[in-house]
Parts: sequence; C-alpha cells; structure tokens
Amino acid sequence: MQGRVAVITGASSGIGAATARLLAAEGAAVALLARRAERLEALALELEEYGAKVVAIQADVTDPAAVAAAGEQVASELGRVDLLVNNAGVMLLSPFEADLVDEWERMIDVNFTAVLHTTRVFLPALRDGGGDVVNISSVAGRVVFERSAVYNGTKHAVGAWSEALRKELAGTGVRVGLIEPGVVATELTTHFSHDETKAVYAERYDGVERLEASDVADAVLFMVSRPPRAAINEILLRPSAQKP
Repeated sequence: MQGRVAVITGASSGIGAATARLLAAEGAAVALLARRAERLEALALELEEYGAKVVAIQADVTDPAAVAAAGEQVASELGRVDLLVNNAGVMLLSPFEADLVDEWERMIDVNFTAVLHTTRVFLPALRDGGGDVVNISSVAGRVVFERSAVYNGTKHAVGAWSEALRKELAGTGVRVGLIEPGVVATELTTHFSHDETKAVYAERYDGVERLEASDVADAVLFMVSRPPRAAINEILLRPSAQKP
C-alpha cells in the first residue's frame, strides 16, 4: 500500500475506522469521510502518531455537493486517489408493515444512493491511473431475512450494481470488489428503533461469536493488494458459527 491514496467513507467507527488503521499501517495515505467530526479528528491524530498521512473530512455522503467538495479536497491534499472504500451504511431493521418510512428512506440514501454519488466523484481519478473500488455490503445482499425487507433491498442493489460496474470497467485498470460480511461487532445493531426486532435480532445471534471490524479490514487489504492481473471480485465473510 506504500504510496497509494485511499478514501474511506463511514470512517469514524467500526469497519471504516478499522480499515483506515490497517491501510495506514501498510503505508497508504488515507482520507477519512464521515459525519462525526470529533471521532474523525481523534482517529486522524491516532494515525498521524505512527507517521501516516491523513485528511479528515466531515461530510454527509448523502449530500452530493458535500461529496464533490470532499473529492476536491482529497485531490488537493493527497493527490490522485487509488482506492475508494464505500463503507458508510445504516441498518434500521423492522417489519415492513411497521411503516417506518423515514428509516426506509435513510437506508436507501446511505446504503445505495450515496455509494453511487461517491463513486461518481472518485471514479475519474481511478480511471486515470488504475485502482480499486471496494463496496462493503452485507450477507443480507445474499440471504433474505424477515424484518429486513428494505435493508435487504439496499444490499441486493449494491451487489447488482457492483457486478454491473465491474463489467463496465473491465479492461480499464479499475477493479471493483464487493465484501459481504455477516454479523459484525459494531454499533450498527444499536440503532434499531423497533424494540421487538431488536430482541429478535439479539436472539438470532445469541451465542455466535461475531466478526471483529478488523476481520473485514483484513478482507479489504487482501482484495486490493493482489497484483493488477488478479481481481478478487467478491468476498462473503461470516462468523464461523453463523448459519444464515
């Protein structure tokens, strides 16, 4: 990763922060994008302590203008981007008939539409010299769960779009990869507003040792560190004890 420039969305916690730590430790310069400025600044200071070049950018990835401005800042401060990790996501599970429309729209905006806008901004730089787009999806893009209809829809959409984009970019020097983690020990599951679903989810994975965010970061590094002739297009990563 020496000399490469990576952009990571949702970098203030969980998988995004773990990926930033690992890529920076491997020599990459990293641009951290997220809404929570204090967490971003703390992570940037941590990475800078062991010599990484870091830019922390407070940005809401659902705002195309904010993402475009972030693209300009990254180009100005770090140079051409070699790697985009579309990691930002929300998981607001509930039965469809609970009619939590605001939560549906939030998931669609963050989990899918924002991925399109962010890739649109950084893709020209990637095409200019080659690189990787890595989309962090979910096992929910493969397996359909009850009480997850809209979330499942967003993750299936990311998977279909990733494969279509891969085909469009084949031969251009830009690789497109999809990583689908199972249950991970992050704060995502604390955001449910539907109490019954929260209890059902906890029971479903009771006794399952969850993945750590660092496990997903390892998958990202493996995917993007292959020689240019080799493309790891998809990684499905579950806890060893997870059944669905």
